[in-house]
Amino acid sequence: MQELEKTKQLREFIKLYPNYPNKKLARMFYAENPLLYTNEEGVRSMIRKLLGQSGKEMQKDKSLYMDAKPLNPYNLPESFECDYSPFELKCNNLLVLSDVHIPYHSISALSTCFDYVSGRKVDAILLNGDTIDCHMLSRFVRDPKARNFGEELDAFAEFFVILKKIWDVPIYFKLGNHEERYNHFLWMKANELTGVAEFSLEAIIKKRANVEVISDKRIIKAGNLNILHGHEFQGGVFSPVNIARGLFLKAKVNAMQGHNHQTSEHSERDLEGKITTTWSVGCLSELHPAYMPINKWNHGFSIVEIADDGSFEVQNKRIHQGKLL
Repeated sequence: MQELEKTKQLREFIKLYPNYPNKKLARMFYAENPLLYTNEEGVRSMIRKLLGQSGKEMQKDKSLYMDAKPLNPYNLPESFECDYSPFELKCNNLLVLSDVHIPYHSISALSTCFDYVSGRKVDAILLNGDTIDCHMLSRFVRDPKARNFGEELDAFAEFFVILKKIWDVPIYFKLGNHEERYNHFLWMKANELTGVAEFSLEAIIKKRANVEVISDKRIIKAGNLNILHGHEFQGGVFSPVNIARGLFLKAKVNAMQGHNHQTSEHSERDLEGKITTTWSVGCLSELHPAYMPINKWNHGFSIVEIADDGSFEVQNKRIHQGKLL
């Protein structure tokens, strides 16, 4: 495609989202047009050029500037502000699997889940954090007999193939606190590789599975339901009553999380009659790991039915000793 046509498409895209930061615009445009540019950074560089935000040498060609008001009218220095916009998940029947912790997954719990859901309509699957345990990358004391990171990735690839065989639908991979161990390890042990695309966890995962990776602790919007892994809040979520109540006290909106390996639900009605409900979803991993053999965990998963108007219905299922409750 000629350079002029590429620039024209990018101009129109910028006009559609005039208030978005450059980094977010670049990510969105590259996701929709991966063949037009080499990478996201190339898109971001052209956006800055179109908006007159590049260095003096690149600003000589005024003909490139957009007619629209620039996003930075005062020519402030480029900001490295994080983009924390929610991830919009478009589907009507969503299967949510949290805390699988491969290779410490529960074959019994996963089999029970698959038996129940396989006969139902599913058009998307959300792996809602801690799908891979990343045990050997932990900063805590590690079991030298445990499987290494490469073997965990191989096991995840096998798991993905099984999912696609049962449900040939889009699969979304949310990064949880265990997957974030990879970045922490990279920063501490090999920070020189940070920023190299091939060494990003997203690239490593997508090399093994055709999933869309959701990173940066972004909240997921499934209709009017907010979904998070559960580690996004500073200090996590805790409540002496149940995890869902703790989530309500922090989120104050309809929301669902995993992370705490417990199934719970909490609803409250305000003075205007509006009901807000929060859920926590059980795990699909071992229940008695060596580092915490005594706990209140339980197995579980969730199915979310989402209407076109954003309304939704949650089926939050528990599994006990291989049987669905």
